[in-house]
This record gives sequence, structure tokens and C-alpha cells, in this order.
Amino acid sequence: MREITFAGQRFIAQPSGALYWPGEDALIVADLHLGKSERMARRGGALLPPFESLDTVIRLEAEVLRLRPSRLISLGDAFDDDAAAGEIAPEIAGRLTRIAAQTELLWIAGNHDPIGLGRTVEETQIGPLTLRHIAGTGPDLSGHYHPKAQIARRSYRAFLVGRDHLILPAFGTYTGGLDCDGPELSSLVGAGVAVLTGPGMPVRPIGQSAARQSL
Repeated sequence: MREITFAGQRFIAQPSGALYWPGEDALIVADLHLGKSERMARRGGALLPPFESLDTVIRLEAEVLRLRPSRLISLGDAFDDDAAAGEIAPEIAGRLTRIAAQTELLWIAGNHDPIGLGRTVEETQIGPLTLRHIAGTGPDLSGHYHPKAQIARRSYRAFLVGRDHLILPAFGTYTGGLDCDGPELSSLVGAGVAVLTGPGMPVRPIGQSAARQSL
């Protein structure tokens, strides 16, 4: 775990890519993309093993059971499209029902899934922060970009923390990523840090060369 202070609020980044907000007792995730393999097959794309949705939901359920948050907030693209939301397997639906029985659900609409599950909103204001799918006027929490960061020549999903934006990594198993040092994220986030997921959760500056990256 790694503590993050953003906009005067304390957060605890989890190795899984989830973000816990102690002051609100809220667990926040972004970009589950449930049903991605099914959507790709339906549209004539690559045929991927159709197990990613179950893996994603198992990991999400484990985080809810471990942290016992009062509220679970999804920052958009929980499903890969609206058709996927209507075609989820019974086991996945059952696990989502169990999650809903453990905690209040707040679904923020994404560009892939404007419908979502439970209570769905375009964005919401909590304290000084706006929670939305795509970063806008800060300070805000968002997803959408699936940020990744490199350290020691390896790439990891990462939380990006700048002055105005805290962008979460994609939580879904079958999700790609955008390099945090690329022009789109560098210009959006500005000076800040990347908090990498996985063991140890190293922290490195955004926009620095590989030679200057540090743990």
C-alpha cells in the first residue's frame, strides 16, 4: 500500500489498482471493462480466453471483503459496452450481487458504458473533489487513460498524481495502458508522480528519463 495526499485529502493506493479514501470510507476503482473478450468476439476482433471478467470481479470482491468500505465507487467503463452489461455470466452476476450486499454502489458513467449498474451519474462532487470518468476541471479523480509507468525497463499500471488530477489505473484484467511519459498524459497531469501497482508500489517522478527514475 502507498499513502497519497491529493487536494488536501488522504488516500491509500492499493497494489491491486484500487484506491481507498479513509475520510469517506470509500473504495474507488476505474475501468473494469467487464465483458471485453465477449465484446471483441462479437465485433469480429481477436478471440481471447473469456475469463477476464470473472478474474476482475474476484479481485474486486476480495478488495471489498478486505477493506469493508461503506461505499464502492466505479469511475466509469465498468463494462466494455452496454451489451456486455446485459450478457454477464451468472457467476459474475452473483458476485456483483454479493458486492452490492456488502456496500453501497455508485456507478459513474464512462464512454463505454453510459448505463452501468445501480445508481449511475455523469459525475459527483465529494468534498473538494469531482469524481468523473475523464479528467476535466480539477481537482478531480478519474480513470479512462489506463495509465502505466516504466521503472527498471518494466511497465506497471500506475496512479498518476499531479496538482489538479489523480488518475487511477485500469482495474480490469484485459486492459491496455497509456505511457505516463507520453505527450497526452504528460501535458494533462503536469509535474507529479506515478505510484506503480504491484509489490512494493514504487514511486517515480512523471516525465523523468529512465536513468533518473527512483524507488
